[in-house]
Amino acid sequence: MKIEIWSDFVCPYCYLGEKKLEKALETFEDKENIEITFKSFQLNQNEVKHKQGNYYNFISNKYGIPYELAKERMDAIKNEASKVGLNYRYDIMIRNNTSLAHQAAKFAKYEGKEKIFVDRIFKGYFEEGADLGDLKNILFLAGEVGLNINKLENVLKEKSFLSEVTEDQEDASKLGINGVPFFIINDKIAVSGAQSIEHFKGALKKAAEM
Repeated sequence: MKIEIWSDFVCPYCYLGEKKLEKALETFEDKENIEITFKSFQLNQNEVKHKQGNYYNFISNKYGIPYELAKERMDAIKNEASKVGLNYRYDIMIRNNTSLAHQAAKFAKYEGKEKIFVDRIFKGYFEEGADLGDLKNILFLAGEVGLNINKLENVLKEKSFLSEVTEDQEDASKLGINGVPFFIINDKIAVSGAQSIEHFKGALKKAAEM
């Protein structure tokens, strides 16, 4: 069974959704034969670096809602994430362009370390305040999961995997995907958003029976 996941590394629902899927797979009978592929989907391809913190203000301004409502909504996501072992730190997040991170994830895929690197990137951003638009940060996180950082630095500087990132985003458009996370299981079952663990279990079961 194959599972394709479209996501962005600065999307709070994406980290949460990926973790819920992971929890659902723990009790899936055929979990050893699951092939997961991560697809790039930049929420803002023109994003630039912002100061650390001020996340509630960002959400308030982005959606045109009062600060308190933005805080309430984001804290609700934070609380939901804590239930599956994630510790969102809005106070230290640094928003920046995620193109480098997506290109690095493509490199990690070819090195056989895609899943572990994607998880490290998510954790770095949401729990440790890593700047995903900074090359040194990307190389540090890559080194922690055993990737060759000298080789990675070269491919990032040459933008060797940029075309693959762009292709993922074009594929998403063709499929009508306009929000993430978005999961496609065995080319048959689509799951949009950070659904419940039980929802993912049901989708996996349904896909296996088709």
